[in-house]
Amino acid sequence: MGKIKENSTNNINKQYIYECDLSYAVCKIGGRWKLFILSRLKDDKLRFSELKRAISGITERMLTLQLKELEKEGLIKRTVYAEVPPRVDYELTDIARELIPIWDALNTWGGKHRKFIEQQEQSEE
Repeated sequence: MGKIKENSTNNINKQYIYECDLSYAVCKIGGRWKLFILSRLKDDKLRFSELKRAISGITERMLTLQLKELEKEGLIKRTVYAEVPPRVDYELTDIARELIPIWDALNTWGGKHRKFIEQQEQSEE
């Protein structure tokens, strides 16, 4: 990928987003798959194939890209073992473990909100 121009709208928006710690945090864990991946690593180290099985619907390419981003952000640790065939484990870093109570709370809120929306839709029928 090419370098983003300094005066591009994307780059300017990123500067504003990064001024707010909450927006910054959401950018680090946001997206369709990141929280899913992180939550699967909550209890144990997992290999790539185990993660792939645990997350239905994700492609190998997308899982690879998301794991690379999460590793770059310091949220997961990738350990390569000198074995044949090579073995690679993924696990949460200490800073990512601090997110566990936050995503548990988000999970609870999501369930409440889903029920709220379903009740609203039913009352409109």
